[in-house]
Amino acid sequence: MRISSPLLRSGATVAAVSALPVLLGAQPAVAGPGISVSTTGTTVSVTTTACAQLNGSWGTASLLTSSQRDFAEGRQVALSGSASGQSAAWSGITPGTYAVIVMCSNNSTAGTQTVIVSSAPSPSPSPSRSATPSSSASPGGVMGGIGGAVRDYGTATLAAGGALVGAGVIAAAWFLRRRSKPYRF
Repeated sequence: MRISSPLLRSGATVAAVSALPVLLGAQPAVAGPGISVSTTGTTVSVTTTACAQLNGSWGTASLLTSSQRDFAEGRQVALSGSASGQSAAWSGITPGTYAVIVMCSNNSTAGTQTVIVSSAPSPSPSPSRSATPSSSASPGGVMGGIGGAVRDYGTATLAAGGALVGAGVIAAAWFLRRRSKPYRF
């Protein structure tokens, strides 16, 4: 008769499952080239590395108000720069919420991002976020894909969460093993 412990057989599996969230959380999320938008006072600027020069043009960036729905309706500025990065800027922007869309010269969308311009000039540029390339983003409606998160959590927070999940898996396995053998105290 062979006697083996189911916990020992599944120990490697439990260890791998508990380490997975830690390993996934330790690596930074790569979202593709996208765009980076920042505001300083009433100036909005956008940078990207996603566009390639075609016929002497890098592409165009458009700043849309909440009532504008189409790229052509926005305030458009041609991208300038080099192969290492392109940028555009708008100045004298009134306070409000805007959508920034960057279209490369090959008619592909480099990215779309929402930005809020406040009434008081900020002493330093606000933190910028990278947006993933999107071909079907609606600049005026609800911007999906963010998941409702208000801030980006660091590696330490994700590692702690992974450790808690791993501890929960181990505790559940221990509890179920003890429960399956009622004669043990």
